[in-house]
Amino acid sequence: MAGAGATALVLFALKDNVLYFYSPSDVHTKQVSAGINFRIGGLVAMNSIHHGKGADVSFAVTDGKAEVPVFFHGVLPALFHEGRGVVALGALNDAGVFQASEVLAKHDERYMPPEVVDALKRSGRWKESE
Repeated sequence: MAGAGATALVLFALKDNVLYFYSPSDVHTKQVSAGINFRIGGLVAMNSIHHGKGADVSFAVTDGKAEVPVFFHGVLPALFHEGRGVVALGALNDAGVFQASEVLAKHDERYMPPEVVDALKRSGRWKESE
């Protein structure tokens, strides 16, 4: 009985540290609630990058089937470009825009985060040469 209680406490303590990964299609089909932190990954949608005031930038993440608009305030990685793999950390706001606190881009031409590869394969958008 004590072991079950300890396990429950550990799981409760860790729940805030677990960030789920969702593709844009997952965000739409699972109807992720606003304010829940998670990672979103896919490709930066073509013609979606718009720079605002200062360090404000908006773009969309796509998996080929769905897109999620993203807003980020900060410096983007040097390898961040349209059509390239991206993973962002943050949460949806009430308007359905993903408010990113961090944006990560693939670090070279051969690597893409495994979660992004899986999401692109599920959407039929993955090419082995990527």
